[in-house]
Amino acid sequence: MSRTHKVHAWSVAAVCALIFTFSASAEQVLRAVARVVTAGPELVSQDPPPTDPPANPGRGGQQGGGRGQQPREYSAVITGQAKTDDGIFKVHRIGDTVFYEIPKNELDKDLLWTVSIKRTTLGAGFGGREAQSRVVRWVKRGDRILLQEINFSTYADPSDPVAQAVADANYPAIIRTLPVEAYSPAGDPVVNVSVFFTTDSIPEFSARPAVPGAGGFAQDRTFLEKVVSYPENINAEITMTFTGGGGAAAAGGGRGGGGGGMRGSSGTVVVAHSMVKLPERAMMQRPYDDRVGFANQTVTDFGTAEHRSVTKRYIQRFKLEKKDPSAAVSEPVKPIVFYIDPATPAKYIPYVKRGVESWQAAFEAAGFRNAIQAKEAPKDDDFSMDDARNSVVRWSPSNGEEMTNLHDPRSGEIISADVRAFPNVQTFGASWYLVQAGPLDKRAQQLPLPDDVTGELVRSMVAHQVGHSLGLVHNLKASSMYSVAQVRDPKFVKENGYSASIMDDAGFNYVAQPEDGMDPIDLFPKIGPYDKFAINWGYRPVPGARTPDAEKPTLDQWAREQDQKPFLRFSTDPNNSADPGESPETPDTAAVQLPGPVGDADAVAATTLGLKNLDRVSAMLMKATGSKVGDPWDDLEEVYGRMASLWSVEMSPVVRVIGGVDSQQVHIGQEGVKYKTVPKARQTAALDFLMANAFKTPAFMVRPEVLRRIQPSGAIDRVRTAQTAILTSLLQNQRIDRMTEQATLDPTVAYAPLQFLSDVRNGIWSELGKPGTTIDLYRRNLQRAYLLILDQKINGTPAASAEIRALVKGELRALDRQLGTAAAGATDEATRRHINDSREEIKIILDPRVPRPEPDPAAAPAAGGRGRGGLR
Repeated sequence: MSRTHKVHAWSVAAVCALIFTFSASAEQVLRAVARVVTAGPELVSQDPPPTDPPANPGRGGQQGGGRGQQPREYSAVITGQAKTDDGIFKVHRIGDTVFYEIPKNELDKDLLWTVSIKRTTLGAGFGGREAQSRVVRWVKRGDRILLQEINFSTYADPSDPVAQAVADANYPAIIRTLPVEAYSPAGDPVVNVSVFFTTDSIPEFSARPAVPGAGGFAQDRTFLEKVVSYPENINAEITMTFTGGGGAAAAGGGRGGGGGGMRGSSGTVVVAHSMVKLPERAMMQRPYDDRVGFANQTVTDFGTAEHRSVTKRYIQRFKLEKKDPSAAVSEPVKPIVFYIDPATPAKYIPYVKRGVESWQAAFEAAGFRNAIQAKEAPKDDDFSMDDARNSVVRWSPSNGEEMTNLHDPRSGEIISADVRAFPNVQTFGASWYLVQAGPLDKRAQQLPLPDDVTGELVRSMVAHQVGHSLGLVHNLKASSMYSVAQVRDPKFVKENGYSASIMDDAGFNYVAQPEDGMDPIDLFPKIGPYDKFAINWGYRPVPGARTPDAEKPTLDQWAREQDQKPFLRFSTDPNNSADPGESPETPDTAAVQLPGPVGDADAVAATTLGLKNLDRVSAMLMKATGSKVGDPWDDLEEVYGRMASLWSVEMSPVVRVIGGVDSQQVHIGQEGVKYKTVPKARQTAALDFLMANAFKTPAFMVRPEVLRRIQPSGAIDRVRTAQTAILTSLLQNQRIDRMTEQATLDPTVAYAPLQFLSDVRNGIWSELGKPGTTIDLYRRNLQRAYLLILDQKINGTPAASAEIRALVKGELRALDRQLGTAAAGATDEATRRHINDSREEIKIILDPRVPRPEPDPAAAPAAGGRGRGGLR
């Protein structure tokens, strides 16, 4: 087909589409088609057809839309009905139609546009979740405004010859083209931007990714709430309704829940759009170092002398400059100020303030005095909590702790932060404090907690989240940097905290004992030595450095302080959860956020002490939750569940000792290796502890006076589920494969997997070595779980490695011989039947040709996928 014919064919289709759109008559159709067919190609626009919707001012639709539209008189567009707000742009609103009047001097400038969820229907995501974030520019071309997306992921020095090639390969994408509706008297273009807010038609600005289960979009249940222009940003809020059908495609909730999809056919959320002007001059980046925990961003540099692309990372941080650069400690040019939400109850404002300003000591270590401050939000019309220039601590009723920040992707500069505070949070809440610190703090031995205890919960949570807002990420190694003796020493804890960092997710100090005489204030997390070290590393100016690379030698020198002071170390990445001193982070989609362990430098000693406190908590549950006469036992049920969960938390670091590695992040020039196999003696001691504690019936969990007030049945299943989870983790394929490698590379210190599996078998089935011993129901359930886990390694999908399968088959054959010997001496009928049933199960596991009926899925422990069904 010739080019002319192609143009004609497209034009006929376009005309027909337009005619149908405007309900043209048959005569109009014929005339229009005839004109296009007989006309030359010069009469037909070569631009693609317009993609903007036709005019629909009543619902915020696009007015005009084609390239040929001519701007109208300003007064015809911005009529007397318009409500105008003047800021970085003038924003005019007529009903649900929104116009931006873009000053000429703000064209071609970098702006950060974020889309997030502010409020939500139950199940439809959670407040604070970000859906989109991108840098954009408004660019004028003729009588059109292009919205371009700017990408900073690649870079080359402008003076380098390769810079032009890099720019050519990263040409800005055009997100949207808008016709200029009018020009202001000053010549500033006016565009209709309603399509960005009251439709879901622009993927780059859709809130859908933050709404689990979102399928369709309900236009008739979507309303523009407000749009406000501030000096450096424009904020808009829209009530949007999505209908179900997205399934699991959308991301689930975050810390504090919110995942799992909308409850019902629709989910209504309040969506917040914020378009923020980025600094005219980007702050100098600071190179990221994985020995110090900062949020960071990646850029690929094509202009290095290595003649290859080099991935570079830069940390995210606020911009702090000294008023007096020559002073060792100086006031900042512009301090970091957090404004406290006016909705915060007056009794908690001092605690919020302390949480923010507890970071002042860390900034003093970095050379800044009064660098971070907390102020009550001004009570005047010129101040807004939504102004992107303001960092805020919101009082936000929620089950989770949240923090978001706006940062410049060019430099990592944090522009502002938004921290949520509320005492009913899952990891810092009242019930968690009771089960971890109740035996040590008399104020916490009955719910509800008094205000001073609740205030400290708020203070510690705010301090943790402010740490995130400063750029710090979780340091999950910090809880293992002190000895158990130090964690129990009141003087040491008063000075250093019981964890080296508040950025650990460690719980409250459940290792301390009543006889230690710990000040209750020191049972809460506080700023530790690592936090001061990290802030110093990230914020202290490097004298004379004019480029990020020039800072590297000094930053490396600062980081090496960790060699002599282990408590300054950061999480090792990656370690695949192999370091017993570094607890894995609870997934954001978890239904319950679990606190991290405390004192896990010696996991066995710390857990031994923690279990003593759990026994004490179990004995006080009735009194602690029974003060509200006439109310149901809801508090008892919640606290009991927290107590059972804490048992699992305390057992987990002991499990990780087995097959574990001690790790330290080291770089070139530092002595030593990154990973060291945990010595066999520590591993066998950990297994002995588990056999004596995790796999014996936990008496504190089966108190009838408690259980019969919260459930008609289920105590047996609760114990079975908890123990099965620990056993599943202990026999994890990844752990056994790692032990196999350790036995080959480090045979003098490793715990050989053959010996390990034999020790587990003899521990789980210890009754078989004592003829005539009765195996009770709790132990029978544990032993059935053992068989199921081994079955999955042989027959599950996917199956374990060939090495593991060979080891497991040998264990099952050895167990079968033990069972055969024990059967003859069994005197208890239930025990005899269990032994015989176990032998039958082993036969089926080893010979997959043996058929058996499918079990009740509800009765099988959740230990992974399998191909043939579970145990009978």
